[in-house]
Amino acid sequence: MSDEAPLHDRLLRANLERVFNERDAARRADTMAELYVAEPVMYEPDKVVEGREAIAAVAGALLEGFGPGFRFTPEKGPALGHHGMAVLRWHAGPEGSPAAISGADLAEIADGRIARLWVLLDPQWG
Repeated sequence: MSDEAPLHDRLLRANLERVFNERDAARRADTMAELYVAEPVMYEPDKVVEGREAIAAVAGALLEGFGPGFRFTPEKGPALGHHGMAVLRWHAGPEGSPAAISGADLAEIADGRIARLWVLLDPQWG
């Protein structure tokens, strides 16, 4: 097993908790600088988002649009990854309710940070 596995898991879980669940824009921006390379790219099913500020804005808009109790939660088990790629399954919805959406984040890791992120939605949501 590679020493990189804990880094992949830590990065992808922190991305869910500290970026996509963070409602405070300033804290989210600070976390983006910590977790992402200077010029990251995020691929969503319907668009490509470039740059830390733009990715942070997408996270904020999702949280605002879905309401105050909405959260992204990683599935049980660690992120899977090696050689600079990692994937973490997740589900999201109002806390205490069934998932409103589920999918996975696939990340390219460069120099210990997320360089590119693909948001993959399960077929029933995509």
